Amino acid sequence: MGPDRHQGRLHARGVSEAREGLVAAREGPAGPPPSGARHEPAAHAIDHGCLAHLLGYQLSLADIPAKRVFFKQIGEPLGLRPVEFTILILAAFNPGATQKQLAQALAVSAPNMTILIDRLAERCLVARVRSQTDRRAQNIHLTPAGRKLARAAHETSKTMEQDLLRALSDGERALLLELLHKIGRHRRL
Repeated sequence: MGPDRHQGRLHARGVSEAREGLVAAREGPAGPPPSGARHEPAAHAIDHGCLAHLLGYQLSLADIPAKRVFFKQIGEPLGLRPVEFTILILAAFNPGATQKQLAQALAVSAPNMTILIDRLAERCLVARVRSQTDRRAQNIHLTPAGRKLARAAHETSKTMEQDLLRALSDGERALLLELLHKIGRHRRL
């Protein structure tokens, strides 16, 4: 048998094994559903156990109530989307930050950051100022209206998640934030 045919059989076997693995994953530990079983939605709650090992899935679930709180407390009353809030707060606490620094901090592409800054500038919340040290760079400064909005949003943000986190002890809250910060710190830019 030639090397091409041998490679083809290995590939076919690998695909077959992968397919069997997918079937086993779909069927779960109990095996396939009984023959003749109807595939209708169950009357009971969805079992999330099959995804419990995924950090991203758990973060997505936790993000649902967190976003609700954000939009109720900041988004709707102050007219800010989460990314706009973040840019305003970062610019407020990092005077003279460049557009590039903000893009890197948020893992946003330069063109997308330009659009975001444009929107905030149109609302007279930020202004671009050419850097005195690097004429290619633009520093992002809050306007008086931007400072006022950032101050109000930041004050609200300090307490808005209290109800969301009330099931956690102070130690658990600190540990959760520390672990999430550790994961975020090790992301690649």
